Amino acid sequence: MTAVEMPASTQTGPGPLPAAPEWRRLSPRMLLVHPVIELLRAAPALLGILYLSRNGGAGQIWSLVGLVGVVVYGVVRWLTTTYRVGPEQIQVRRGLVRRSVLSVPRDRVRTVDLTSHAMHRLLGLTRISIGTGTSDRKGDNGLRLDALTVAEATRLREELLHRSTAPLPSTATATGAPPVAAAAGTVVARFRPAWLGYGPFSLSGLLPVVVVVGATMQFVSEAKLAPERLGVFTAVGDQLTRAPLGVAVAEVLAVCLVIVGLASTLGYLFRFWNFTLTRGNGVVHQSRGLVTTRAITIEERRLRGVEISEALVLRLVSGARCVAITTGLRVGHGAERGGSLLLPPAPRSEAERVAGAILDDPSIVHAPLVEHGPVAQRRRYTRAVVPALLLTGGLWLLHRYASWPDWSWQLSIPLVFLALILAKDRYRNLGHAMVGARLVIRRGALVRRRSMLSCDGIIGWSVYQSFFQRANNLVTLTATTAAGKQRYAVQDIGYHEALSLMDRAVPDLLTPFLAD
Repeated sequence: MTAVEMPASTQTGPGPLPAAPEWRRLSPRMLLVHPVIELLRAAPALLGILYLSRNGGAGQIWSLVGLVGVVVYGVVRWLTTTYRVGPEQIQVRRGLVRRSVLSVPRDRVRTVDLTSHAMHRLLGLTRISIGTGTSDRKGDNGLRLDALTVAEATRLREELLHRSTAPLPSTATATGAPPVAAAAGTVVARFRPAWLGYGPFSLSGLLPVVVVVGATMQFVSEAKLAPERLGVFTAVGDQLTRAPLGVAVAEVLAVCLVIVGLASTLGYLFRFWNFTLTRGNGVVHQSRGLVTTRAITIEERRLRGVEISEALVLRLVSGARCVAITTGLRVGHGAERGGSLLLPPAPRSEAERVAGAILDDPSIVHAPLVEHGPVAQRRRYTRAVVPALLLTGGLWLLHRYASWPDWSWQLSIPLVFLALILAKDRYRNLGHAMVGARLVIRRGALVRRRSMLSCDGIIGWSVYQSFFQRANNLVTLTATTAAGKQRYAVQDIGYHEALSLMDRAVPDLLTPFLAD
């Protein structure tokens, strides 16, 4: 009998398991960054110890111990952080005493965010944040690797967003490769120097100015300094004292506006310099930044719509922002910080053009909207004017029977006229429409928003009816989605019109719940 050897491809039984991908470390160059970052974070505590020990004692020794401890913590953090990318999962392992392993399926990856501050850029590094749709949870940083080389991070982004099942090659062969252009495709928008004119109207410098002024006042108080001894402060104080009250208030407001405007313009320049929005290969890619650069890549299949946002101050100069309605990006942090910004403050016509290009339908941006009728209009005026009238009337009664000064109620009279203007603007901005397979919702006054939501992304409806709405047969219809703010409301719409809108947007969704 002759023995016949079976080919390997026809042998039965379980074959050898595929080798698990190897664990990899972050770039060794990060050893020059982590300790410095930890020192900056611990600087207030270390400086406080030095200040308390300025008259002698063991404070300087403890400061040195703290300094060494912070540096050692940065080194240990690098040594104990590893990651690996397999065909099915991404895993990040952290910790020395308390070891944790975070595993996320690769099909859960929504976005990839690359951020490089000045020290990162100096060393050719970048921080990569992988959006998985859970980053809105409190205290959850998601998958974040700080930091990889630019080449490795770019390749990892390409690998994750293109859903390749082949594992990444080792870091040794990857770091020498040039960065891959993940954003290869059509340029949708690019930064223009003229956009800096919209910087002051973004008011992004208001909070930093308040923080700096507060910190300066606190420092002056703690150090027991006397700024009034300086000639500049003395001259300013004398000028404000001699001027009439109205002129002094106007001068202070003008100076504050100039300072906030300059700070906002500088912030705009640092955040959005070299802004570029591209689209291609199934992704939408945005890069920006002067000192700290940031690159965000969003899969188009995760994009559920676009929103044009017009703050009241921006509307005065015909400006607007363009924001993506997408899954996997942070909400509640602002579009700029969360990464969903598609266009910074720019001309409204440019924001409308970008929205139309991303949606592949420029007509949807200018589609006429359905008005909500006289009852909704009356509710706008009632809700705005009645509180202003009650406030004015209450102050007048306090003047009449409690001897309050005349100006207390006289100053509230302009609020009634402002309420009328606000109510008119709120109703003018109210509307909705169904354009193809997208639901268009416009609302707001202080911030007017036009949300263009894909009906494929609507996973449910919420119908709310207050006591006064029920009396007028009106409802607030809210479309629920996993993207963006997750709730987009059509305010003060007729009850039967709401049912019709739900059925047109998501056919057959309501059929099981309707009576025959």
